[in-house]
Amino acid sequence: MFAKLMIIAGEASGDLHGSGLVRELKAIRPDVRIFGIGGDRMKSAGMELVHHINEMSVLGFWDVLKQFRFFKKVYHELVDLMDKERPDALVLIDYPGLNLKLARAAHERKIPVLYYIAPQVWAWGAGRVKKMAQTVDKMAVIIPFEEKMYRDAGIDAKFVGHPLLEVIAVDLNKNDFFGELHLDPSRRTIGVLPGSRTLEVKRLLPTLAETAAAIQKKYSDVQVLISETGSVNKEVYEEILSDYPSFVRTPDHTYEIMHHSDLLLVASGTATLESALFETPLIVVYKVDPLSYLLGKALVKIDAIGLVNVIAEKKIAPEFIQNNFTKEKLLPVAEKLLFDEKNRETMILELRKIREKLGSQGASKRTAEMALSLVAKHPKAEIANDQ
Repeated sequence: MFAKLMIIAGEASGDLHGSGLVRELKAIRPDVRIFGIGGDRMKSAGMELVHHINEMSVLGFWDVLKQFRFFKKVYHELVDLMDKERPDALVLIDYPGLNLKLARAAHERKIPVLYYIAPQVWAWGAGRVKKMAQTVDKMAVIIPFEEKMYRDAGIDAKFVGHPLLEVIAVDLNKNDFFGELHLDPSRRTIGVLPGSRTLEVKRLLPTLAETAAAIQKKYSDVQVLISETGSVNKEVYEEILSDYPSFVRTPDHTYEIMHHSDLLLVASGTATLESALFETPLIVVYKVDPLSYLLGKALVKIDAIGLVNVIAEKKIAPEFIQNNFTKEKLLPVAEKLLFDEKNRETMILELRKIREKLGSQGASKRTAEMALSLVAKHPKAEIANDQ
């Protein structure tokens, strides 16, 4: 009997890492049927999409509240799908707001649960770990210190390495990349990565653009690259950047921007870690609606939010969050990282240590093996084997 897996990812990073997982599952078990929520990458790898991640994109508590009815509808659809399809296992990728509820629903239905890329409960309330232990059978964690924390709570957790190590690479060298965009490879370059969600781009890009333009005005040889994402309508970028004709926008070369720029201005999230793996000096920025910020400030238990700083367990990259995210505060720090060679080298040496902490390649394969081990133990699988 072929195996059925339900996988839920809710963001662009989940789609990226989930696609590697789907490919490895198909490589080990070509007959496996995989369905759930993902994006274009997971679909291309062989997954049937029930909802696309573009529908799930929200930023902050207030935005979730505004779409509460939609998320409630999606939750009930997914639970109904569990009842109808009876998957052999449920694989959850990050996205805790929805996924922790689905873990409980799956547990009630005796469907084994694997959580891949764990919720950052160490940041917003370790008390949630005990509740997770009641509904999650296995965890494939990608940050080294998480394994012990979850194991101590009674969850069968395993550090599988970081999936980014499988995909971090560039297709074009600097001369070819800059030549394609009609840029000068000898000039200092600021790369701007304002996020993968429309609300992120709308909240972050105006200030990032103002900051980059101010540096460009002061140093005429500086060039600015804007990373676009397919999940955000081009009109959003066009409206924000209409006053900056010298900026170059490209939708297809995020890793080239990270690798070949001299400084990166990056929205907090997976992109900060990707930037770190390219050893490019970076500044982390973020801004949400005021209500979400106040709630987050009350709940978050750590001093840094950038993933690069979390894994380093110290603040390597400067962070400008909420009210501190202004052009005036960003400018002097950005200038120093762009032109002060000693300052740049200090950060590059620290970034180099990040890769050493992330284990070896193969996270997707190890996670696929963990998921299929749950399938083998599922009661339905045992019945099929007896027959």
